[in-house]
Amino acid sequence: MRNRFVALTGLLAMTGVLAAQTPKAKTYNPPRMSDGHPDLQGTYDLATMTPMERARGSNLVLSKEEALKLETAAAGQREKLDQPIQADRPAPPKGGDGSPGPAGNVGGYNYGWLDPGSTYTVVNGEKRASLVVDPPDGRVPALTATAAQRASRFTARPTSDAQESNDPGLEKAPGAYDDPERRPLGERCLLGFGSTSGPPALPDYFYNNLHQIVQTPDSVMILTEMVHDARTIRMNAQHLPKNIRQWLGDSVGHWEGDTLVVDTTNFTDKTRFRGSTADLHVIERFTRVDEKTLLYRFTIDDPATWVKPWTGEYTWPATGAKIYEYACHEANYALKDILKGARLRDKEAAAPSTR
Repeated sequence: MRNRFVALTGLLAMTGVLAAQTPKAKTYNPPRMSDGHPDLQGTYDLATMTPMERARGSNLVLSKEEALKLETAAAGQREKLDQPIQADRPAPPKGGDGSPGPAGNVGGYNYGWLDPGSTYTVVNGEKRASLVVDPPDGRVPALTATAAQRASRFTARPTSDAQESNDPGLEKAPGAYDDPERRPLGERCLLGFGSTSGPPALPDYFYNNLHQIVQTPDSVMILTEMVHDARTIRMNAQHLPKNIRQWLGDSVGHWEGDTLVVDTTNFTDKTRFRGSTADLHVIERFTRVDEKTLLYRFTIDDPATWVKPWTGEYTWPATGAKIYEYACHEANYALKDILKGARLRDKEAAAPSTR
């Protein structure tokens, strides 16, 4: 027994020596501003193939083989779509071909203009299959009964997460392009498409993916390339009175260690992120995890819309690319011409036939 005790004591002592010799993982120490807080400034490219939600029953983390297969297939598809189009191709059929897009997808951008992302987001060295991490199944929670009723009544109202081309076409139910008041908020130059301006700030999966952070001790500004939204986060401040509502909400920030925490309330009921109410509450966390990467985490809460809060996260890789002006509709004069043309068509349809 004594020999066993001596042996065990020696083993524990040796284990302690080996543990002491094992190098510990280094904690990243980010560059800091003059006030001592991490410097989050820079331009970041939010393009990613990782969708908001993942298929039911699938895993959050993609294996290296799965990610490589999917990314390679996407690269092949992009190469195919980037080929020059035929100048003598026939016109699309009346009303388009019926695929998603304005008026049945009669044609818009060539694929070369688009940048939907070429890789999956990497968090903690893992390729992620969804932005949503809570609930663990990677699915946005169910709508409440009142939210479902609300959605059935206002399906045609614009939302802040609407994409640029999301119209079912003229042959189907009336869509976002059949009424100027229902046109997407981004298309009306009010907010960036796909909630890219936030909060929450999401990948656009389309183009213009850049975001720039400018930071001072009193405020943090996030400039979004899409529709040139500039969002100001007031540091260590109180929220505005509830009767003051804003397109991007009222964002106030504070530091928790090396993480910037942003709390946003006071949304307008005109934005309706994924059908939410004006009482939407968003908490975001920005953490620099290495020299070239921010980890962005967001939690969504609106008891009148979802049965429980939900959380997502993805990384923002830094880029040396420049943000260029997004001129949108140049004061929306194109919409005026569209309405003028519609009134002319109404007049012609009401006129007696001369035949």
